[in-house]
Amino acid sequence: MSYRLIVLCFALAVTCGPAYAGDDPPAWLRQAAAASLPAYEKDLPAVVLHKEQNITVSEDGRVTTVERFAIKVLINEGRRWANSSVIYTTDTGKVRDMRAWLIRPSGQVKQYGKKEVLDLAAAPDDVFNDVRMKVIDAEDDVEPGAIFGCEWTSEDRSVFTQFDWNFQERLPVLLSRFTLSLPTGWRAESVTFNHAKVDPAVAGTAYSWTLTNLRPIEPEPASPPVTNLAPRLAVSFFPPDGRRAGIGKTFDNWKDVSRWLTELSDPQAALNDEIATRARQLTADARTEFERIQAIGRFAQSVNYCSIQTGVGRGGGYRPHSAAEVFAKSYGDCKDKANLMRAMLRAVNIPAYMVSIYSGDSTYVREEWPSPQQFNHAIIAVKVSDETQAATVVKHPTLGRLLIFDPTDTDTPVGDLPDHEQGSLALIVAGEEGALLRMPVTPPEANKLERKVEAVLAPDGSIKATVREESVGQEAVSERGAFRGLSRPDYVKAIEKWITRGATGASVSKVEPLDNHAAGRFELDVEFAAARYGQLMQGRLLIFKPAIVSRRERISLTRSARKHPVVLDSEAYTETARIKLPEGFVVDELPDPVKLDTDFGNYRTAYEVKEGHLHFTRSLIIKGATLPADQYHAVRGFFERVRAAEQAPAVLVRK
Repeated sequence: MSYRLIVLCFALAVTCGPAYAGDDPPAWLRQAAAASLPAYEKDLPAVVLHKEQNITVSEDGRVTTVERFAIKVLINEGRRWANSSVIYTTDTGKVRDMRAWLIRPSGQVKQYGKKEVLDLAAAPDDVFNDVRMKVIDAEDDVEPGAIFGCEWTSEDRSVFTQFDWNFQERLPVLLSRFTLSLPTGWRAESVTFNHAKVDPAVAGTAYSWTLTNLRPIEPEPASPPVTNLAPRLAVSFFPPDGRRAGIGKTFDNWKDVSRWLTELSDPQAALNDEIATRARQLTADARTEFERIQAIGRFAQSVNYCSIQTGVGRGGGYRPHSAAEVFAKSYGDCKDKANLMRAMLRAVNIPAYMVSIYSGDSTYVREEWPSPQQFNHAIIAVKVSDETQAATVVKHPTLGRLLIFDPTDTDTPVGDLPDHEQGSLALIVAGEEGALLRMPVTPPEANKLERKVEAVLAPDGSIKATVREESVGQEAVSERGAFRGLSRPDYVKAIEKWITRGATGASVSKVEPLDNHAAGRFELDVEFAAARYGQLMQGRLLIFKPAIVSRRERISLTRSARKHPVVLDSEAYTETARIKLPEGFVVDELPDPVKLDTDFGNYRTAYEVKEGHLHFTRSLIIKGATLPADQYHAVRGFFERVRAAEQAPAVLVRK
């Protein structure tokens, strides 16, 4: 049965009435279910029919929210989207009502009420958090062609006079609407991200922002996060002058945000004797300013990550626990660890500031909407003298040179910054001097992997080889993360899988990693043998690839077309391979050297035969950048030529 025919049958059932028999879905859901769908790709899992949030703010600042959501499941893979959730705070909010309906393709309706509502932790990794969520999940009941709809009502008191609204995730959306109703005399302002500006329809004191027929956002390799692609809305509302007390925090600019966060965090960074003594012990052998910061940074990273959030509905989610408490218990979340490090640095006369940042999308924070709600993470900025030189030092207009560091990321040492935070706009929390600042982007040479290969090729095509790698920066972080995140057997299997991608059937006899975290380095020694690496043809030709082991390439651009920008991470790679040629053979043909130069990257290969050895070198430099989709063919062509060069064979001939 076609979708249009199903819709027609459903519409008739709604008109005639008996199909719902007391479980009637509300009018908005019936209308959403009757909508015609545009043409989509056949593998699209589901489509959002209706996505709406209505917020009413009362004179005393209380907020009532009604949200409606409906989705049509198209194939089995779409069943996991047949659910809805509402987040609330236990200290200030409550969910007043939550109901859902499942409309099967036959027109039969199943209703979900209080018995089907689950109450779960919104942040399951936290030991305790005042933020919880109520969920209705119909995944086990739904089938392709079915429609799931949910409606809930909640009440709360907002910490801020600001809201944000994601018009879409990745799925297509037929209708998405955000409505804000304010008391008389109040006003609202909005900013639209990742889309042309959406102006509200205003009726009295109600503002409505609507988008329709949003196409799916397909995942693509090396594309920006969906938060940088999906349209979203930021709304601020303002009571009349003189009426702001008790309504919620209003921010006119980023200095307002800095002042508010400073008021929350500064008292929590107070020193005590125990913290000061430990800080001096840690830095007793340090000879330089950088070494003192390193020692305290390593200690902050060693503090166990653990989150306990109370008073969230009253702004507590932005206030770190006291440094004394975090030090005594040796656990805390990101802001707790940054705050403790700040206190310990003060003990050795090094000023530092909290930094609010968004982790996971370096383009998420936008300057035009001053709001702490744009951040999900806290790191630290350490004031340093000219003596300290590092790729992660930035210049603040009044505070001077600041070394940026993330005490929560245990794989990234002082002097480096996680790549998903590089280039972000972040707020230096420094009272009146606070300001948005662009985070540093480390150059390719700071994220380098150097490889040396020594190999012996036998007349029968078998090969024995040793590989030694040394990586720094985010290249080392990637290697360190794999090493720490896997058991020893699984890590060895991962290395074996990598080796056999280049040398089919290889037997790995040695895997020896060495993590020099303090120096930001990671080393790896591997030994292996492959019985049939080279191909012996007609008894006189021996063919093999000088690029014996593959690069750990993280980008795969195989599609012929592209919709989204291409995100390239900063990296550098060099390899020197010395291959002993078999007795009785001479070089008959070598690949041509390759030289590729683009605005975003460079690649080189070279070959030389000397004293019975083939010397092969290759290097790759990629500059961190986000390139528009119209440059996709240039990027794809670059990497295709790189791969072709690394598959090029050398030919030996028997004397």
